[in-house]
This record gives sequence, C-alpha cells and structure tokens, in this order.
Amino acid sequence: MRKKTLYLANRAGSKGAHVGSALSIIEIMAVLYGEILKIDPKNPLWSERDRFILSKGHGSLGYYTALCEAGFLSEEELGTFEENGGILPGQPVMNMEKGIEFSSGSLGHGLSLGVGVALACKKNHIKSNIYVLMGDGECNEGAVWEAAMAAKQFHLSSITVIIDANEMQSDGSCAAIMCVNYGSLWESSGWQVCHVNGHDICSLYKVFKKGAQEERPRVIIAKTIKGKGVSFMEHNNAWHHNRLSDKEYHRAIEELDLSR
Repeated sequence: MRKKTLYLANRAGSKGAHVGSALSIIEIMAVLYGEILKIDPKNPLWSERDRFILSKGHGSLGYYTALCEAGFLSEEELGTFEENGGILPGQPVMNMEKGIEFSSGSLGHGLSLGVGVALACKKNHIKSNIYVLMGDGECNEGAVWEAAMAAKQFHLSSITVIIDANEMQSDGSCAAIMCVNYGSLWESSGWQVCHVNGHDICSLYKVFKKGAQEERPRVIIAKTIKGKGVSFMEHNNAWHHNRLSDKEYHRAIEELDLSR
C-alpha cells in the first residue's frame, strides 16, 4: 500500500498529492480493510455492511490503496488517481459501488455524518458499525465536538472514531497551533478512550477487535508519524501536499525495499 501510494503520488505530477497524510494511515487502513470491516465488494450496497468515513479526505491515497486491496477497485481504476474525468480525485467523492460511502475533504464534517448514519441504522434496526477516521488537527473544528456530544447523548456505541495523531496539520505542528489534550476532551464528552501505536499492526488489530466495552461511543487515538516509512518525508510538513519527483520517488521506493 505504501508503494502504491508513492507510485500514485508520483504519477499525479504537477498536481501533487497529500502523500505525507496518506502514509501515516496505511497500517490503520490495512487492518480495517483487511480484518475488521464487515463488507463485501461483490455486494457493496449490502444494508448491514459496516460504514467507513474518511473525514480527513486528504488521506485519500491511503484510502484508495486499501479499497484496491479489498477488491473494490481494480489496479487499472486505482491508476486513474487525479486523472481528469476519473473516479478518484484528490479528495474522495461518493461512489458507493466502489466502496466510497461519502464525499469528504472539508474538515470537521465526518463525525457528523457518522452520527447521522449511526442514528439511521439504530432506528432501522440495522446492525452496522460506523468507523470515522479523523486527523488530530481536524479536531480543532467545533463541529467535531457538537457531534461528539450528540453521539454520547444518543448512546451510539456503534461509532468508533480513529484519530490519526501524527501531531501535524497543514499549517504546522498541532501543539503550536492549538495545544489540546484530546484524550481528556473525548473522555469529558462521554467517550471511551483508547490509545494505540498507529503503525503496529498487532496492536491495532487487538484494539479494534476488543470493541466497545460500554454503551457509549469509542475513540482510538492512534499515535502515528506523518510521512511514515520515507526518511525525507517523516515529520516533514512540506509533504502535507507536495509534488513527488521521479528522483524522490525512486529514493523512497529504495528505502522501503531496504527496510523490509
């Protein structure tokens, strides 16, 4: 998935891509789409499927590569990333036949969507889990906390939020822009809070499989590294959105090969 993310970022050329933001969620997406989500690419509109919402839409490359691995997208379709008229723009656009449940990109809206879907499922007696992946910088948005309070009020234990806590956002470090103890905020909003290494496959699997322990929503704060796996991208906010040259692409792939 990392190699495909880099390949697509390189192919995007002058359009660039949010490559650093995608690399930080690779393991999260791999575990969700490889083992956790109740989904069927042959029946994408199955009413009792689990729903996944990528609230941080700029992590789309991590999302698209997971959809390809899970069988929703072909390799050919994946290769159309950022092509004019294609189905895979820089920010996801709803295409339920391809497993893309929602259009996203404008930050702070994903949890509100998740609350609405969870309420609809609850009222219609549909047993689906709702997973919302957000960025830590995104949690600066006020709408996030309105939705968080609503999820607790309506006892929506079917919702799991995953925070991609890479400590960076588009304008710099999260601590410098708005220093917040997110764990305390979620807990005071009535959520069950878990912490995990967002790049440890086994730890992610265990925390997802454990599920909610109480009749309340759950948030998993996943500690990650922006640009994970490529030395010149890690902790480097220049790669929030950037053009990946051929030289940089080959260097990145070489690093990944040597790290195996």
